[in-house]
Amino acid sequence: MMLALATDETAPAVHDLPVIEMVEPLLGFGADSRFALVTLDETGTLCELQSLDHADLKFLVVPALEFYPGFTPEVSDDVVNALGLTSAEEALVLLIVNAGDTLESTTVNLRGPLVINTTNRSAVQVVLEDPDLSVEAPLVAS
Repeated sequence: MMLALATDETAPAVHDLPVIEMVEPLLGFGADSRFALVTLDETGTLCELQSLDHADLKFLVVPALEFYPGFTPEVSDDVVNALGLTSAEEALVLLIVNAGDTLESTTVNLRGPLVINTTNRSAVQVVLEDPDLSVEAPLVAS
């Protein structure tokens, strides 16, 4: 059974999350498991995922809801169990940002979103099997 995650107005707000614990390492960053989610603006639209183990490791992230409101990734039972999710409403889906020289050249990774259980603050980066999802989707529509 797959769980489709909420990316609508029922999704939790970013600024409600303190430190999160990765249940599996971010792809390519195996040593870091504890991160702080820091909002960089008043609305929680732009955030920084900052490693608590290495100060120089940080990622820009945005809530999927803000830029891709129709994005409803389905995650496997293994992910649901690893995160301890009991409902889709507990999940916050974040997209990793690849900052470009301009806003128009900035992209997000739809194929490898971060899923955070806002109840127990556990998180994982999932790799979605949908070949139509891009690892370099435009952040803003052109």
